[in-house]
Amino acid sequence: MASLDQSRRLTAVFLLVSLSFSFQGAHCKLVVAPVGSTSVNARAGTNVTLAVLFGGAPDPVVTWSKGALPVLTWTIGSGAAADIAEGFKEVLKIEKDGSLTFVNVLLDHAGNYTMDLTKSGLSKAETAFTLKVFENFQNVELTVQPDLLKEGLDPFLLQYRVLRGEVEQQRWLFNGTEIKTSSHYTVKARSLEILHPNRNDTGRYTVVLTNPLSRVEAHRDITVLYGPDEPRLEARPAKPFYLPGESLSLVCQAGGSPRPTAAWVSGDLTFPDSQDGVLNRTNVQISQGGVYTCKLTNQQTKEQRQKSMILNVYEKPPGDPMCSVQSVNVNAALQYHCQWPGGTPLAQLSFPELSNSSGAGNFSLTVTALANLSWKTVTCMAAHPVEQNKCNITASRPVEFLPTVRISVDSQGKIVVSLHCVSDASPQAVVSWSRGSQAVATGATHQINSDTTQLQIRGYNVSDFVRQKYSCTSRNPLGSQRREIQLLGPTISDFSLFPNPEGTVVTLTWEVPPTSVVTGFDIQVKGPNLPSEKRNGSESRGASDGYRTIQQKPGSARSTDVLALDPNLSYRFRVIPRARTTEGQPSEVHRLGPDEGLSGPAIAGIAAGIPCSILFLVLMGGAIYLCVNWNKNKSRQARYPVSRAVEKVITTQSEMTPHHLLAGGLKSPPDYNKLQQTPSERSVALPTFVPPPPVRVATTV
Repeated sequence: MASLDQSRRLTAVFLLVSLSFSFQGAHCKLVVAPVGSTSVNARAGTNVTLAVLFGGAPDPVVTWSKGALPVLTWTIGSGAAADIAEGFKEVLKIEKDGSLTFVNVLLDHAGNYTMDLTKSGLSKAETAFTLKVFENFQNVELTVQPDLLKEGLDPFLLQYRVLRGEVEQQRWLFNGTEIKTSSHYTVKARSLEILHPNRNDTGRYTVVLTNPLSRVEAHRDITVLYGPDEPRLEARPAKPFYLPGESLSLVCQAGGSPRPTAAWVSGDLTFPDSQDGVLNRTNVQISQGGVYTCKLTNQQTKEQRQKSMILNVYEKPPGDPMCSVQSVNVNAALQYHCQWPGGTPLAQLSFPELSNSSGAGNFSLTVTALANLSWKTVTCMAAHPVEQNKCNITASRPVEFLPTVRISVDSQGKIVVSLHCVSDASPQAVVSWSRGSQAVATGATHQINSDTTQLQIRGYNVSDFVRQKYSCTSRNPLGSQRREIQLLGPTISDFSLFPNPEGTVVTLTWEVPPTSVVTGFDIQVKGPNLPSEKRNGSESRGASDGYRTIQQKPGSARSTDVLALDPNLSYRFRVIPRARTTEGQPSEVHRLGPDEGLSGPAIAGIAAGIPCSILFLVLMGGAIYLCVNWNKNKSRQARYPVSRAVEKVITTQSEMTPHHLLAGGLKSPPDYNKLQQTPSERSVALPTFVPPPPVRVATTV
């Protein structure tokens, strides 16, 4: 804006200079020109200046007039105050160049203003301005008439009212698209008329009001009421008929604004205000079939329409047919049963593989329990006009099974042994229990559950459980299976030891036979005290063989960890099973620690072997001595004389060292005298025994 004003001033200066030069040499003439446009727009309450530039003579008299009324007179360059008309003194101010400034301009100050320049002896110069003053738009309101707009009736009119602001231009829009005068719309001053309204005229209407300094929009959402249109009736899901127990919806739809409300009527029953025109029928029955009429109402226009439809409901038996088989005549026969109750008519049921007979709704067939019926699938055919259905049942003899044993202790401290014998069979097998050759019945010691598959034995002493074998027999009309259960006392079947690499923690694991009666385990150790024992400040319970109990575990445990072991010391571990206070045989012993060298039995064997070895050496020496003497005596017999030279040679040869003889390929005879030397007389010392370095091993004893 500043650059535009500067450009206008330069243009005016150029014009004045040009005019001044054009009159040089002839006569002087006053010249005045506006700076910028002569049409000035101002916002009410702001300052605005009607700017001019003049030339041709110094100190001319300037007169500003509004229309024909002079409002300000002043001699340019004089020190006197300007002469300002009443009503303008607080508003007008003259600038040094003769421009006129309005302070806090009001709407009343708008108009045509003229500036006259006069100077004695010179012709008058003048210029004119048009001042427009605008206020910001305030409180724009858009109204509609009439209040109820119905499709196809009288036109409706949109009008706007503005509390403040001068409107120079108006534009109407519908859903963002500008409206022009047409056969459907008429644009008037301050209003818009819609002719022959319909449902498509529903939407947002906007009027845009503008002037050079302000712009405002006003909106109004219009709804044209219509309907109800022709109803559309349907049943969902669409079927020619429905079965009892099914769920369906009767839907009545029709266009309208607002959405029409629907009421269904069937016979004497009325279902008012159905949500969205939907009548939900759950678990529909035969009695609910018939003619249904939908009545639609536009609650604002009070227009109504109605339409009818027929609902067909046919009955079939609910669900699917069910098959079963059971024992009759004390497990001598099988009764096959098929049922599919309800429906109109009742379903016809039969077992075509077993018999040609049939029944309606509920049918049973009893047959002799033959072996070929085991694992044979028998089908019940269920025939109904609405649906053909069937069900299958397979009878079977009890299959092989393994009894299970569970051990616990009740609140009275009794041992409870639960024996389970469950065999898959159809019909369900009945289990009978025996102890030895006697049948078991429910009593103080024995309890059989309701389905006969579990026997509980209670007692304080484990010997009560292991005296005789228990047996269970699972039986139905097609066969039986029998299993024996020999309970064992507390027993360990396997025991293992797993140390960590550092030798400070060891994991003990063990197993028990499946039928062993065990309620707990004592973990025992033999060796140095463990840090945990020292911290507890109490001594662990010990046994006469040097083992002491460091942990006690429940009967369900199968492993434990022993912590804070010294890798430089040796420990022996074992597990003792318990049935309350009764101890079973200890497990095998596992040793953990460095190699201890010779065991005690080995040392005892060596100690016993030393005298035997000495005796053996003495006997061997005596035998050698006798042999030597015998040889000497033999050499003395039948000795012939020899020359001294030969004797000398023999003597010399006997004194030669053995290694000289070996050099000649002969073997030196043993020196029996040396064999009799004591250890102190031997020339070479016996080798010393150096023990191997300690190795940490786990040894099973």
